Amino acid sequence: MPSNDPQHTIDFTVDRNNLYREESFTDVKVAAIRRLTPVKPDGSDDESRDFIFMAQTQLMSPSGPVLLQSILDAGNLEQAMERFPKAMQKEMDRAMAEEKKKE
Repeated sequence: MPSNDPQHTIDFTVDRNNLYREESFTDVKVAAIRRLTPVKPDGSDDESRDFIFMAQTQLMSPSGPVLLQSILDAGNLEQAMERFPKAMQKEMDRAMAEEKKKE
């Protein structure tokens, strides 16, 4: 019997033209930075696309952990580390503003 349940209509096909290898860097305190290097379907580097740096941290709130994450406009790991605090502050401010709207 066909189902209208959205869980049964999700397309789980891997986008072979949008693959990345992920590396993680952390200070084991607050910062988690992921470098996503574009790769081809055979796993080799795809030099026609730029890599992506993603910032991530987790804060504790009265209702549990809050995940903050943002893409960093960085050309290397050093720039990513320098831009991490401002990006996380911006995401925290955005999350707090959204919470205030709910009240």
